[in-house]
Amino acid sequence: MSLIKNVGTIGGLTLVSRLFGFARDILLARVLGAGGVADAWQLAFQLPNLFRRLFAEGAFASAFVPLFNRHMAEDESAARRFAGEVLAVLLPILVLFGAVMMLAMPWVLWAFANEELRGNAATYDLAVSMGRIAFPYLMFMSLATLVAAILNSLSRFAAAAAAPILLNICLLTALAWGAMQPAGEATRAATGIGLAIGVSVSGLLQLAWLYWFMRRAGFRIPRLTPQVTQRVKEMGVLIVPAVFGAGVYQISRFIDLAFFRALPDGSLTYMAMADRWNQLPLGIIGIALGTAILPALSRHISKAEDEEAVRLQANAIELAMLLTLPCAAALFITGFAFVKAFMQGQAFTPEDAATTGMVTSALVVGLPAYVLVKVLTPNFFARRDTKTPVYTAGASLVVTVALNFALVPMLGVVGLALAGAVGAWVNIALLGTVLARRGFFRLPARVVGRIGRIALACAVMSAALWGLMQVITPWLDGPFITRLAAIGAIMAVSLVTYGAASVLLGVLDKATIQRLMRRQA
Repeated sequence: MSLIKNVGTIGGLTLVSRLFGFARDILLARVLGAGGVADAWQLAFQLPNLFRRLFAEGAFASAFVPLFNRHMAEDESAARRFAGEVLAVLLPILVLFGAVMMLAMPWVLWAFANEELRGNAATYDLAVSMGRIAFPYLMFMSLATLVAAILNSLSRFAAAAAAPILLNICLLTALAWGAMQPAGEATRAATGIGLAIGVSVSGLLQLAWLYWFMRRAGFRIPRLTPQVTQRVKEMGVLIVPAVFGAGVYQISRFIDLAFFRALPDGSLTYMAMADRWNQLPLGIIGIALGTAILPALSRHISKAEDEEAVRLQANAIELAMLLTLPCAAALFITGFAFVKAFMQGQAFTPEDAATTGMVTSALVVGLPAYVLVKVLTPNFFARRDTKTPVYTAGASLVVTVALNFALVPMLGVVGLALAGAVGAWVNIALLGTVLARRGFFRLPARVVGRIGRIALACAVMSAALWGLMQVITPWLDGPFITRLAAIGAIMAVSLVTYGAASVLLGVLDKATIQRLMRRQA
């Protein structure tokens, strides 16, 4: 299957999931607002969710897929046994870690809660309860990631891409119930507990969903006694550094939690709501590209097909920039408009929306870099080199933390978002330099020129959007229908100007589409 078809399959289903996620966050903003119970919920949910993204989807998949593909190339029975060995060791670790975290939840949350949350005993106790109820989600999703990695290695991407829809359906159910109840603190607290239950239930449902598709594909994981075999040790050597190499974005978010202690009430909610807009293109484009190219890169590199590996990654970078740069430029200029149009109302005030809009603009400065991390790191993981991305990620984190100390006192939560964006670009510069020096990757002049034209097309679109915002900004304070009209105008101008500029500048042509549609070996 071609790169663009693989990315389209994963990205299309991820888009459906993200749309459900938008509906979820719109209800979340209106039912819980910002601060208080809303911040307590964000803190309780972010802990298992960050661990999931960092360890399960990031490090685990990056270490498991190349080894699993190597065993599949030798003998499918060896691949089955390898998966069984990993599962036998992984399950008790997850159970033990989950039990410790649930017992330690009051102290864990205390380390990240701001002064307002720690000072409100009732809200803090609620956060602890929500954290304990939601934490089993990590265990279910870690097991689901193992199954999803197997399906992706078998080039069956659809089931794993669709699974997150179940999370949003469960959370929407809890929020819909809360929206129908009388407004008040008791309703917000009950809704928070319902959300925590929904998170854990969704993890179990996703695991069952993926397991069914794996069995349907004819693959079974044998049940084995836990034993640290040589193959498990090999994966362990890869997975620890992969935590830092693949998860720089999540590590940055985790470090941000410590800085939230010094920020005003509501800051955690502002960042979470802004990140939803950033995660839309990041999830659809970045995760889809990273998921699609890792198995193919592993196969090319294992067969010493260096030219095919270079071509695949060059195409991935070109496609990433074609889709990501206009998203980043448009959200930088109009992000606050989307927040006001869809989230402002009821418990979410105009001031909340304005701050969230500024955080969104700061976050998307790093959007292309976050996507490129997903495209470049598979080149290292496919070669079973997980140490180099650790060094580059470590350097970028040092820059991020230094900028946090410099910017947060001046800009507050906006400074956190901007520091993370700059750190991501530092990581990309280092990753690209190392790959080029080792001869593992070169960016053809054709792709460099095309990226330059993509940037120029984005500049044309940005100028048009800036002029449009001078006209339609007052619409955003009107009724919902006028807000929708403003969003419609933004979407129309973005599509027309970027599309026209892309065609005139030669960014989009028949040869480009045919090259991206070319089937992978």
